[in-house]
Amino acid sequence: MTTYGLLVFEDAEELDFVGPWEVFTASAMLRNQDDRAFLVAEQSGPVRCAKGLKVVPDHTLDDHPKLDVLLVPGGRGARETQPHNPSVTGWIAKTAEQVDWVTSVCTGSILLHAAGPAKGRRVATHWSSEDALEARGDVTVVRDVRYVVDGNLITSQGVSAGIDMALWLVGRLHGRDHARAVRRYIQYEPAPPYMADEPA
Repeated sequence: MTTYGLLVFEDAEELDFVGPWEVFTASAMLRNQDDRAFLVAEQSGPVRCAKGLKVVPDHTLDDHPKLDVLLVPGGRGARETQPHNPSVTGWIAKTAEQVDWVTSVCTGSILLHAAGPAKGRRVATHWSSEDALEARGDVTVVRDVRYVVDGNLITSQGVSAGIDMALWLVGRLHGRDHARAVRRYIQYEPAPPYMADEPA
């Protein structure tokens, strides 16, 4: 059984955690396994995310089950408020030492840097925050890749890139054929860079 804990906080970017959530839960369904994914927040009440979506966490920082995978989303909260929240950064630092995989999406890597796990590592982040993260020092920002694997740390670029990262992870955990089955189930077949101006 794999247990995924997805951190949420005020002004977290919605797709940063909802995209991987879909991958992780689809993976569990296709394997007919008792894998679990849940949301973790500092408090038990509803959390309002960056675009206004309100979610109710399953657990708080103090009452969640043991995690195998930690996911930290990005968004304004990850850049501006949570790096200065010792309750959250301390929990991330402690949890990162106990899990098999530490992951982030978008500017979640800034929060991972503030908490410690991304320091001295190779990381990805949203294109608009690459310079700001690099300026923090003690980190190597890798540009123009969807996600970066450095040991047990996986960081992805912004928003939709978290889906790519999560698919890689379920492939690492359960095999490439399984990851392909998950991709097919969620019908994730991106055709970049931009197809909306093509004839219907």
